[in-house]
Amino acid sequence: MVTPRQPRGPDRRQGAGLPRQRAGRPPRPPGPAWARWADRAAGLGRRRPVQLLACLVAAGWAGGFPLVSRLANQRLWGETAAPAYLLAGLAVLLLPRWAAGRAAALITLGGAVLLPLTLLAVQRRAQSEVGVVERAAALLLHTGTPYLPDPVAVTDFNPYLPAMALFGLPRALLGTGGPAALLLGDARVWFAAAFLGCLAVSWRLLSPDRASPLLPLALLTGSPLIALSLTVGGVDLPLIGVCCLALALAARGRPLAAGLVLALACTLKWTAWPALPVALLLLRRRHGNRAALRTAAVTVALAAAVILPFALSRPQDLRLQVVRYPLGLTPVRTPAGSPLPGKLIADLGPAGHSAALLLILAGCLAVAGWALRRPPAGAAAAADRLAAGLTTAFLLAPAGRFGYLALPAVLVCWPRLAAHHWPGRTTGRARTVDGGSVTLTR
Repeated sequence: MVTPRQPRGPDRRQGAGLPRQRAGRPPRPPGPAWARWADRAAGLGRRRPVQLLACLVAAGWAGGFPLVSRLANQRLWGETAAPAYLLAGLAVLLLPRWAAGRAAALITLGGAVLLPLTLLAVQRRAQSEVGVVERAAALLLHTGTPYLPDPVAVTDFNPYLPAMALFGLPRALLGTGGPAALLLGDARVWFAAAFLGCLAVSWRLLSPDRASPLLPLALLTGSPLIALSLTVGGVDLPLIGVCCLALALAARGRPLAAGLVLALACTLKWTAWPALPVALLLLRRRHGNRAALRTAAVTVALAAAVILPFALSRPQDLRLQVVRYPLGLTPVRTPAGSPLPGKLIADLGPAGHSAALLLILAGCLAVAGWALRRPPAGAAAAADRLAAGLTTAFLLAPAGRFGYLALPAVLVCWPRLAAHHWPGRTTGRARTVDGGSVTLTR
């Protein structure tokens, strides 16, 4: 037996046979790619020039609405939000680093959300969908159905499923007598409350270090992405919140709670239905078939219990207002007319409208194939699949708004922000996020 010759000289040092590491470049950290992306994004977000640039971009965006928008509510939002973003930029520039973020968040919340929302609420000014939801609640209390029979005008149509009327109940109960009733009865306040509550709980479920969600939530709410929608309409905000919460519950292995939240989502708006199969794929991969079946049973049973009474008593109302109207299949056209690809194709005529619907089907089938071939292993991956499907549907729908894209944008960002480990704030226990474990000490 021949003994291998031992290396001489400097080659005798430990690890001589290992490949050399380039000086100054640390090895790539373990973990999923999205975690490394979140680390880099968080690092950039803590830099003062980046924060200042974000404030200036937001101020420029808001300042454009008084100049170009034909909608009075959007112009009012721009007039109050643009100075707020400039003041936030000044706070970022002048205040100490530890106080700059909090000050900027408070300024943007006050000037871009609270002030314009209060002004619009006490003047009873809002986009038409807010009035539709509040009228639906009054109809539900007095007639037993949230849908007007034989709708004629645009505002007569209610394109939402029955549970959306719950957000209009405060208006039906409080009325319009005085500023307090006008503000607290406004459906936008309750849209925002549902949105903020669901995102806060989902953050707690996904956060590896129990970091407080208040500052990230304030910055997100004060951003133009959410602030404009919340101030003038906000009807899609509850949908964003419940989808994030449902995926977080599924990732944490809570099938019953996930089923309850998914049932709520599926009875608000039918665009939330893709969240169910995505959550089931996540549960099946992480927690087995039994957990997925429990969630499916709870969701389907509760959603059917809410929708079926209206579908059986007046099926024509549900079919006309909830299905045909949003797809542009009624003589009255939806006001959602942003120049997205599906809208431009549908405007070519009947053939273009059919082509847009076929493109939606093909795109959603492609996303479904991706999700089936590579089932999500965690909340961020599940949110990516859901966001891809919703983005495809929103872009190719015969009618839509740019504001609809806030839903997939928050789906992509929020689980990653929540699952990011924020330095110096380790107070919780071990968590598992997207297949990787993070061990924490008290």
